[in-house]
Amino acid sequence: MASTLVAYFSASGTTAKAARALADALDADLFEIQPEQPYSSADLNWNNASSRSSLEMNDDACRPVISNEVENMEQYHTVFVGFPIWWYVEPRIIDTFLEAYNFEGKTIVPFATSGGSGLGKAPQRMGEIAKGSIVKPGKMLNGHQSAQALRLWAADLGL
Repeated sequence: MASTLVAYFSASGTTAKAARALADALDADLFEIQPEQPYSSADLNWNNASSRSSLEMNDDACRPVISNEVENMEQYHTVFVGFPIWWYVEPRIIDTFLEAYNFEGKTIVPFATSGGSGLGKAPQRMGEIAKGSIVKPGKMLNGHQSAQALRLWAADLGL
């Protein structure tokens, strides 16, 4: 699938597995969104109101710094964006990613992993941040997905 990028943020490795499987199935390029300051286990403790992830998610304006960048983003027409669900939406670092590039005219396809929640308002929020983009219905990629199932999903989206 030429001109397709699978970009993802993975805090614990679960989303990374899904992203690699998706990129392999679609013959897409793969890009890991890496935080400048990696997240520790304590940072990810959503039960602690003063943990880093809790503080970030309670601040709509928070934009964690990303330490790397996509080269030649203009070459991609479709960008699958993967992340763990935090507080029923995408983590703020995904917002940083979406604000870092011009997505006008590009198709964005969210995919996520979660222990129990769905995509929530993530696709809607992503469309508001990535002005001029087309945000397709996303999908939860929990557990193993066959390459055939992933290709079928992309084809169902018209990609």
